[in-house]
Amino acid sequence: MRYVRTSGSVAGTCPAASPAGFGLHPDDLPDGLVVADAAGRVTCFNSAAARITGVRAGDAVGRPLESALPLEDLDGRRWWALTDPYGGLATRTGQPERNLLLPGGRQVLVCARYVRERPGGPVTRVVVQLRGTEARRRTERSHAELIATVAHELRSPLTSVKGFTATLLGKWERFTDDQKRLMLETVDADADRVTRLIAELLDISRIDSGRLEVRRQPLDIAAAVHRHVQAHVRAGQSEDRFVIHVAKEPLPALWADPDKIDQVLGNLLENAVRHGEGTVTIEVAPAVMKARAEGTAVTVSDEGPGIPEESMARVFTRFWRGSKRGGTGLGLYIVKGIVEAHGGTITVGRAPRGGAQFRFTLPVSAPAFLTQA
Repeated sequence: MRYVRTSGSVAGTCPAASPAGFGLHPDDLPDGLVVADAAGRVTCFNSAAARITGVRAGDAVGRPLESALPLEDLDGRRWWALTDPYGGLATRTGQPERNLLLPGGRQVLVCARYVRERPGGPVTRVVVQLRGTEARRRTERSHAELIATVAHELRSPLTSVKGFTATLLGKWERFTDDQKRLMLETVDADADRVTRLIAELLDISRIDSGRLEVRRQPLDIAAAVHRHVQAHVRAGQSEDRFVIHVAKEPLPALWADPDKIDQVLGNLLENAVRHGEGTVTIEVAPAVMKARAEGTAVTVSDEGPGIPEESMARVFTRFWRGSKRGGTGLGLYIVKGIVEAHGGTITVGRAPRGGAQFRFTLPVSAPAFLTQA
């Protein structure tokens, strides 16, 4: 019996779902599914397979597998003739996922399983899974952009470090103490820049793999904000440029990773100072939800040109840069990952005076050993 689903834009043709399948129909699958019987003729061609290949399901069912799904490898060889699923070694169980070509040169990811009723017996079914390559291509492009960005950002400080150290080693006696100190301070600053970039790469790797560890400790978020502002003042910023508002009501007890929250505060304040203008305002207050304090909210605002409305959706993505004033474009991506690893949220909007406004909320929480009975 065949089942034809016509509710979607592309109908799939497959056997009806059995009760053992909990009502799941092949057309419900997100990936393409093609099944051929013991004679090598297609018995199932779901709607995702029709969408990926551009072949109507009704035209594919009943045809030989190599005709309904004419695949070639990247060297132009006919795939089914090359792999011979119904012949060859009786111990074969299938083909791992690989990149193959459809007619017209469109790429598709294909894997196959050979079903046998008994070990070593003849193949009774060939089950083929098809996936588009768009997601993989986006990932590969993202990785390529990351490598290019890292190479570009590393080249400048490493060139500086190499140049100054080579100069000092070769002509040490020719320079005054003040000149030597200036060169060594430059080398030290560039070494810090390389260290920060490597730390960013490690953070991105942990965020992408879901392995970002959060070591929660009692945290005084207001004191952390004051500490970061004083660091900017010592670096040459005017103290009048910063305004800190801490709510009068007591803040809820906050358990968070101090080092990672320092990263978040440091990045948001650096962005406000570098890319914004006028007064930088930092507000710390309880985050109120359902009429009770659920956590702590920190808002960082500036009076600069702000972020265009059309760009706000991309602010927390990799490589987004709000201006041409340098940077890797990775900072806000890492900030979002850190906040979410704490169970919090971060948003971006327009400040009351027109600049950018970032607000992150950290929920009330405590280490697991304190919450266990």
